[in-house]
Amino acid sequence: MLKVGLIGGGGIANAHIRGYAANADKIKIAAVADAVEATAEQRGTELGATAYTDYAQMIKEEQDLDAVDICLPHHLHADAIIAAAEAGLNILCEKPLCLSPEEARRVNAAVKDNKVTLMSAHNQLFMPTVAKAKELLASGVIGPVYEVRTTDSFFNNFDPANMGWRAHVETAGGGELIDTGYHPSYLLLSLAGGVPVEATAMLATHRLTFSEAEDSAQVLVRFDNGVIGQLVTSWAYQPAAITERFSAVGELGSLYADGSTLSYRLRDGKEETFTFDPVDTFAAEIGHFAHCLETGERPPHTEDEGIQVLGMILAAYESAKNKTIAPVLNVLA
Repeated sequence: MLKVGLIGGGGIANAHIRGYAANADKIKIAAVADAVEATAEQRGTELGATAYTDYAQMIKEEQDLDAVDICLPHHLHADAIIAAAEAGLNILCEKPLCLSPEEARRVNAAVKDNKVTLMSAHNQLFMPTVAKAKELLASGVIGPVYEVRTTDSFFNNFDPANMGWRAHVETAGGGELIDTGYHPSYLLLSLAGGVPVEATAMLATHRLTFSEAEDSAQVLVRFDNGVIGQLVTSWAYQPAAITERFSAVGELGSLYADGSTLSYRLRDGKEETFTFDPVDTFAAEIGHFAHCLETGERPPHTEDEGIQVLGMILAAYESAKNKTIAPVLNVLA
């Protein structure tokens, strides 16, 4: 039984806890740390886990932990990753991996120097449509890929009174793009199959004017394999009904996915549609994390991809600020 220390017991931790319950035969939360004492005690009681208000103390005292699961606000990710890595613990970290090139360098060094496994918690990679799309793209069914598009938008009814750290650039790292927009960003990276080299973006605040940053973004990314990626993301609006979750266009045809179906259509007239049952992507993510720890298999997205996604987003912010095309910095070069 793999034992995990949960760092951060609020918000997204609910989905992670559900994932551990679905994989209770192989991995469990043995300890939990949250700076709010009441939250730590509540989670400890709920999970039958030892509760702490300081994750550094948890890491020091819980000697039989195999890994930590970081569910903290964005600006706290880097320090928690480094503390865990230096203690020899494997890591599952919520998005974004970190917030700056300097943090990315520190995180990368800590993970690689201490030879631990880090899995970026990119849960949408576990949608069945994504797995099938990657299989089809790898098989060459639509030929060399020219363009990939991803979308993740919804009508967000955040209350300014409880938006908390998400309303502030210093703690969130930006606005919607580095939060919900992180999902279509890593999905774009995964489907494009290359390394991002430059990006340009237009940002907007259509509705959530109490936030310090954007509530919507449209981004173009060029990859080193020639693929052009486009993503649209927003907290301001529900997208039009015909909007795809993701799509790809290649020399021979195209593929398209909504939430539960994936179709491809070729220029020669061949077409096929696949339908999938709903999947709890967080449960699949936790199960795969356990699998990687048991087998030594590389996670689908490690610190390397997490840093590439951060680079895309930082380049998008830079381009929007300067109204130009910005290079995606290779912070590890």
